[in-house]
Amino acid sequence: MSKRNSQAAKSAARERIRAQQEAERRREKRKRGIIVGVSIVGVLAIAGGVGYAVMQSNKPGYWEEAKDAKLVKPANTAGDNGTTVVIGKESAKKTLKVYEDPRCPVCAAFEQTVGPTLEKDVEDGKYKIQFIGATFLDRNLPGEGSRNALSALGAALNVSDDAFLEYKKALFSKENHPSEQDDKFKDDAVLLKIADEVPALKKSKTFEKDVKNGTFDRWALEMSQKFDDNKDGVQGTPSFVMDGKQLTGPGSKNAPSTVEDYKTAIDKALKG
Repeated sequence: MSKRNSQAAKSAARERIRAQQEAERRREKRKRGIIVGVSIVGVLAIAGGVGYAVMQSNKPGYWEEAKDAKLVKPANTAGDNGTTVVIGKESAKKTLKVYEDPRCPVCAAFEQTVGPTLEKDVEDGKYKIQFIGATFLDRNLPGEGSRNALSALGAALNVSDDAFLEYKKALFSKENHPSEQDDKFKDDAVLLKIADEVPALKKSKTFEKDVKNGTFDRWALEMSQKFDDNKDGVQGTPSFVMDGKQLTGPGSKNAPSTVEDYKTAIDKALKG
């Protein structure tokens, strides 16, 4: 090989190496550009996700929004907000205030044990009852079953007094009432299934629609506020008040839990 050819070959080799190095630099540049672009998109996505999460956390919940919903008062109620619910014979001279929270296990135990006695007293005209619904267990546990069930009770009351009483009994029954940790009543399907046990509600399309649409959700909140603002000194459920005095069991500050103790307490209240 001549010296000239050898020099040309070396030059060509150097040019090939330079071209390969330049191509490699271009590939690395493009690669870095892609990585940076993806990183920026990722950061933006994370920032957007955080922003969305913050926005969602600041967004009012359903029951907060329900406070501003139109107030629909159930039939068979009285008072400015429809929160006065009195059931019984007009001839009955005295009224027993009944404070209950739908999720309350002690309320369920009372209804299962003493409920029939109270119901018979009302049927016999010994006294009327005024129902005041509470939802404080939703705050304490937490959940929304008390509010949702109270709204459904409003839908039952809208059908009739009797439908309301029968539905309340069904909700508190041993077969249907959940443990206080189980927020079962938040589910409309559960409330409607229990309502099938009440003939007047099973055949009522209006009741079903009102439960599904939350027609009386705002009313449930107003009723709950009435419990919170009560002037009877009631702080828990179940509680029973007649003529401004709470009915209690013997040697206790709590409501009577047996039929015998309830009869003693109510007879004393009726005479007082």
